[in-house]
Amino acid sequence: MRHIHRAHHARRTRRTRRIHGAAGAHRVRTHRDQGFRRAALSTALAAVAALLTFLTPQTAVSAAAPAPRLGECAAGELCLWERADFKGPRRTHELADTDIESCVPLPRGASAASLANRTGRPVTAYQSAECAGTGEFDTYPSGSWAPRTDYRVRAVKIWES
Repeated sequence: MRHIHRAHHARRTRRTRRIHGAAGAHRVRTHRDQGFRRAALSTALAAVAALLTFLTPQTAVSAAAPAPRLGECAAGELCLWERADFKGPRRTHELADTDIESCVPLPRGASAASLANRTGRPVTAYQSAECAGTGEFDTYPSGSWAPRTDYRVRAVKIWES
């Protein structure tokens, strides 16, 4: 059977616990030992927290998979690539040769899987070749780079603003 005696000293920082076992042996643990353990644990937790702060989700994602290389697209152009990640043949449209707010279908049988909008205006990409709202469509603000569209783009519309 075990019983615990607590010895209180004038200085509270030196509190001890004496534990007597069945064999009569005893050991003494001070509260300072527990304080040292707590300090070591809090230091380790602070180091882990600092590391997690440094590795933000953005950093963790970019460390896991490299970002796709952006395709070549000059300022003032809308660029469309046949394949994802800006690969394959590239088609370009400029404001000088494109009617604003008009549906511009890609040539028959052609489609795009990635795009870059550097026109300075919003661009809507349509799954339908007629710019119909029956298929999928998304509007990309100027400065957008989309390495993968959610659908095959078959027509575009450049907006005034």
